[in-house]
Amino acid sequence: MTGESGGLLGRLRIEGPTMPDALAKIAETILGDPETAAHASIVDLAERSGTSTATVTRFSRTLGFKGYANLRVAIATETGRAEQARWETDISGDIAPDDPLGDVLGVVTAADTRAIQATAAGLDVGAVERVAEAIAGAGRVEIFGLGSSGTAGREMAFRLERIRVPVWYRSDSHTALTNAALLGPGDVAIGLSHSGRTREVLETLAEAADHGALTVAVTSFGRSPLAEVADVVFTTSVHETTFRVAALSALHSQLLVLDLIYVAVAQRTYERTAEALELTVRAVDAHRVPDTTNNRKRPRRDKPQ
Repeated sequence: MTGESGGLLGRLRIEGPTMPDALAKIAETILGDPETAAHASIVDLAERSGTSTATVTRFSRTLGFKGYANLRVAIATETGRAEQARWETDISGDIAPDDPLGDVLGVVTAADTRAIQATAAGLDVGAVERVAEAIAGAGRVEIFGLGSSGTAGREMAFRLERIRVPVWYRSDSHTALTNAALLGPGDVAIGLSHSGRTREVLETLAEAADHGALTVAVTSFGRSPLAEVADVVFTTSVHETTFRVAALSALHSQLLVLDLIYVAVAQRTYERTAEALELTVRAVDAHRVPDTTNNRKRPRRDKPQ
């Protein structure tokens, strides 16, 4: 399934080619037949991949598992889930110029749904709580992102601003760098980049890290340079379709991660947030056209003679 990225197998498709040769062979073997790998012993997988049991163990730990047994359970769980959902997700990402718009709607909906579900499945709730706690008490929050990732960054800044979090979104690299240099312990810097290789975002997050701020990366590549400089990494999933390359397809997954963080911050600042939302709604209420749907006069009925 070309362009798919999500869950463990999605990580292997993305990160496998960037791993050292021996580890890349294991990733390729698993991806070649996930169902067989889910039932293979560590010796079997080592032999099939042309590596050693020690390398398989190292591969498992590189992915964040305690050992091969945990990795095998994850593969089995994912392949089982994929089989169960295949009937509703077996939709190609290909869109032809003459495809009916109704068919295109199904392709786009399926792609975004799969990406969001895969991102949610891989989210570390504990990491979300850590970041939310930091933002709730931060003296300053800086958000950096360019292109499509910048769209997600601007939305996050808008939401946090509405609940009285001292937050700024930066799109200009020089402004981002100079403000990152002013951060310190107790502050938070969030960098968004699908590839994790956008130089401006990478440099800005590294600058913030140098001054002691908590650094957070939102990227589709957990082994990217951006992830390496961050204290907390959230890995997003994408599912490409024709006309929507990976960087454009990552927006919904990025928004999911940021939205969860926003809600977690709001929970931790409940009284302040409730008051702020009430005040901001009231401030713009006069600029809304009145809703008259429930105040329409009923047709007059003549009284019986």
